[in-house]
Amino acid sequence: MTNLIHKTAIIEDGAQIGNNVKIGPYSIIGPKVVLHDNVEIKSHVVISNRTTIGEGTKIFQFASIGELTQDLKYRNADTELIIGKNNIIREYVTMNPGTAEGTKTIVGDNCLFMISTHIAHDCVIGNNVIMANHATLAGHVTIEDFAIIGGLSAVKQFVRIGKHAMIGGDTFVVEDVIPYAIIYREKSGLKGLNLVGLKRRNFPREEITNLRKAYEMLFENKNVKFSEAVEKVKSELSNYETVANVIKFIETAEGKPICQPSDT
Repeated sequence: MTNLIHKTAIIEDGAQIGNNVKIGPYSIIGPKVVLHDNVEIKSHVVISNRTTIGEGTKIFQFASIGELTQDLKYRNADTELIIGKNNIIREYVTMNPGTAEGTKTIVGDNCLFMISTHIAHDCVIGNNVIMANHATLAGHVTIEDFAIIGGLSAVKQFVRIGKHAMIGGDTFVVEDVIPYAIIYREKSGLKGLNLVGLKRRNFPREEITNLRKAYEMLFENKNVKFSEAVEKVKSELSNYETVANVIKFIETAEGKPICQPSDT
């Protein structure tokens, strides 16, 4: 099919443009950019450096995608930004590639990035992630599938957010958040499980019930060491997929702290 490229758009030599791609007025596509089929670029979008945009992704006006990292350690390395399929990237979103030679920032499929969200260098974003307005990720952050990051939230570098977790608006996240959990308010700690999200996504009742048991064993029994609670949950409940995902997340923390419930 014929591409629809506005006459004022700048497509630099070397850019690879797929089929049925739409590029709006005054947008700039750099020489190392790859746009797959059915990508739509609105007006005044800048896509730079070694950036790949997956099929069906739509990018709205004034977004800056693939511009060099803000990391002061960057030394003209060849880095990359890879964005998957069917994403919606709204106005003023910024996404940076990696910092060190050969590194990548990776964004999955079917995500929604609302106005002015920022993804810094070396982040890894899963599928079906939602980031609300002005949510910000520092470098090396991992966001797993179906996680939701509320507006005006900030995630510290190297932190992981587990799958199906919910981060409330205006929250500062400084520690790893287990899958299926919910956290809100600045440095407030875990507030329980994202039960509403689990029900909306049709998780079986048995899975939810046993995930709640695991959460209570891990985080609500103050008389048991956390490491001992992990082993107990692993031995008694890890045959449930949701619980197994939580245990795996904890065991792969590599010494980083896991967010715990707070007293407030």
